[in-house]
Amino acid sequence: MTVEFKDYYQVLGLNRNATESEIKKAFRALARQYHPDVAKDKHTAEVRFKEINEANEVLSDPEKRRKYDALGANWNHPERQAPEPESGFEDRRGAGSEFHFEGTGFSDFFEQFFGRHESSFGGFTPSGNARNKGGNDHPVMQQGGDIEGDILVTLDEVLHGASRVIRLQRTDPQTRLSTQQTLRVKIPPGVREAQLIRLAGKGQDGIGGGEAGNLYLHVTYAKHPEFRVRGVDLYHDLELSPWEAVLGAKIHIPTLDGLVSLIIPAGTVAERQFRLTGKGLPAGGERRGDLYAIVSIQVPSDLTAKQKLAWEQVAAQSTFNPRKSS
Repeated sequence: MTVEFKDYYQVLGLNRNATESEIKKAFRALARQYHPDVAKDKHTAEVRFKEINEANEVLSDPEKRRKYDALGANWNHPERQAPEPESGFEDRRGAGSEFHFEGTGFSDFFEQFFGRHESSFGGFTPSGNARNKGGNDHPVMQQGGDIEGDILVTLDEVLHGASRVIRLQRTDPQTRLSTQQTLRVKIPPGVREAQLIRLAGKGQDGIGGGEAGNLYLHVTYAKHPEFRVRGVDLYHDLELSPWEAVLGAKIHIPTLDGLVSLIIPAGTVAERQFRLTGKGLPAGGERRGDLYAIVSIQVPSDLTAKQKLAWEQVAAQSTFNPRKSS
């Protein structure tokens, strides 16, 4: 299978020396632009949003970024087709078939170098010629190995649940013949990051009449441009202008349920938290976590002469000194 190289820096519009802050800023700007909830062309936006998430998944993780940068121009050389085992991203496909997933939200390139493709056999090598201990020609009954992969899940899918279609391609390492199977994956509401979704009997075929193994998909949350996840709670950076913080305001902030109104009282300071009860992720039963809006005050950088004069007049009239204890 030919794997297409992904230039994650190009996806985010960055150079290779981009800082952590620049990566975060680029991701947020692009993810807001291409989020399927706001884009007019839903299909194009969904594809682009997944690309942006994948690039951010690698470049925002120091260890993954180091491995990606180390691939360099030699990424597709035969000796580089699997990362070194000490990184934690080793090829663990086992002695049986090779597997390729489609529809999980990750590209072939990500799967090969940063995903998990495990096929565990508990120390048993499925050669197809195993014999029982008595030495006769009856093969040992052995359950097939389990297969593991990754699946990218959006916060909207976490909230509402979803049904996804993925394709699993199996390639025999000896004959190089491939078969493809279409599977429907049910994502339950409230699914947690790193949780395993089990598809019973969709792993390696058993041997000697043994049952097939299982397919396990490890859940990875797609990064959201507006929210950070902590357990079942969501955190949103609420950016206010100086006058909104000083004078108070009525603003609208995003939630997974749509925009809601929030009253900002006069004199609001940076890092103040506003709690929106029940606007987080499912917490079991009918309960949901909360959304916390954390204030940051943004200062305009480009002022006209008239605007600068207005600020100078405020400064001249004000007796407020933030460095003087009250």
